[in-house]
Amino acid sequence: MEVQASPKLTPLQLELLKIYSFKPTEEELKQIKELLAKFFAHRFTERVAKAAEANGITDEDLDKWLNESTQ
Repeated sequence: MEVQASPKLTPLQLELLKIYSFKPTEEELKQIKELLAKFFAHRFTERVAKAAEANGITDEDLDKWLNESTQ
């Protein structure tokens, strides 16, 4: 059986480990999770908007696709 080396931690993972060293409360952890969720949601939204603009996709197109039946 071949043993594989562990991948290095990313800068984000290292920063999150620093947070844990301060022993945040459960409420602080909840707030951090919310901040991260908002950050990644915002980044995703920006990227979708750029891709839509680059491909000539309108808000109406997106709304139409969201409301299409999955059947």
